[in-house]
Amino acid sequence: MKNIPELPVILRVGGPLNTLECKPLPPYSVQATEFLAALSKALLALPAARQYPDIAAFGYWCRAANLTKLAREFGTQHPRLGRGLVLHIAPANVPVNFAFSFAFGLLAGNANIVRIPERDFPQVEVICDEIARLFAMPTHSRLAAMNRLIKYPRSDGITGALSVHCQARMLWGGDATITHLRKLPAHPRSVDIAFADRYSFCLMQAEAVLGADGQAMTELVRGFFNDVFLLDQNACSSPHLVIWRGNHEQAGQAQNRFWSAIAAHLKQRYEIAPIHAVDKFVNLCRTANMLPQASGSIRHDNLIYRVSLNGLPTDIEQHRGQYGFFYEYVTEDLGCFAEIVGERYQTLTCFGIDRDSLVRFIIDEGLTGIDRVVPVGKALDMGAIWDGYNLVQELSRIVSTA
Repeated sequence: MKNIPELPVILRVGGPLNTLECKPLPPYSVQATEFLAALSKALLALPAARQYPDIAAFGYWCRAANLTKLAREFGTQHPRLGRGLVLHIAPANVPVNFAFSFAFGLLAGNANIVRIPERDFPQVEVICDEIARLFAMPTHSRLAAMNRLIKYPRSDGITGALSVHCQARMLWGGDATITHLRKLPAHPRSVDIAFADRYSFCLMQAEAVLGADGQAMTELVRGFFNDVFLLDQNACSSPHLVIWRGNHEQAGQAQNRFWSAIAAHLKQRYEIAPIHAVDKFVNLCRTANMLPQASGSIRHDNLIYRVSLNGLPTDIEQHRGQYGFFYEYVTEDLGCFAEIVGERYQTLTCFGIDRDSLVRFIIDEGLTGIDRVVPVGKALDMGAIWDGYNLVQELSRIVSTA
């Protein structure tokens, strides 16, 4: 694309922006799926995949079998092509999110300009190095010509100059960031897919936790750890609130069993920085001062802070945790969901409860939020449907015969 100006960006992967090839491909093209499958194998073979679970998760997601499954689920009702050029503004605090965003742009058939996090995350460097290595191979030359991974400080001038040339934008960030980005100049036919501030929570069936055998309990603990502590509750899909379904006696016993197991797991797998321990204590003081429904708290050393609620405030999504800070509520009636769930709610993780019945409840109640209902341990699993969007469909266009 010769009309893209030279801009003061760091080209992390790829050549000059004005040499970008923007001729689109069909969704799930051979070029895209073979490249991502090769990237999967390369990443999973690295020692870094054992050191950084988020790299391993991305590598596992890109494997050929999963791409084949996604392509089969996508269907071929209408002929489609990528929209053209997609600008990805990845979040600054989730290291591997840029790679998933990039992958969806590829699978939809687009050329992509991906702004990677400015902070020097090791995971970003590992993934970019492998992408660059694969792009240097003749078998991936078409995709190499279509994609650039860049880095630059926050700049409306640069983002606006890129936006006017793009047929779609993937925008990740808080509400204020998304609102601001949408005000910048954009291509007349640009489609914006915005991932603004979201809130997620967890539902536990107390009876199921009490009845879980040793293996099931180990898997539950490992899954909850992955949902929460891999990204220190910074992911939009990580839970901040845990709702226990059952009577108070059952729930109390289940809580004791569950949190004791989580604390033991953390002592072996997680080291909290002193500043983060201070942050949690400050959050506890703030909660005691500002949340009337907070009836007490329990600490497991500095690893876990739990705040008990005697009622669910309608603005509970404004009260969030980091580094292992949770709000807890006990109920036998899931009707309380209707009192709190709004459009900010994204992911509901659950254990011991039929997910199909939860989906039916959400639909029957007409809840404006909860886009995903997944088992504990799957909160961070990206899918082609995210935040209620079918991403490959949104990033491609129909070529109609009607």
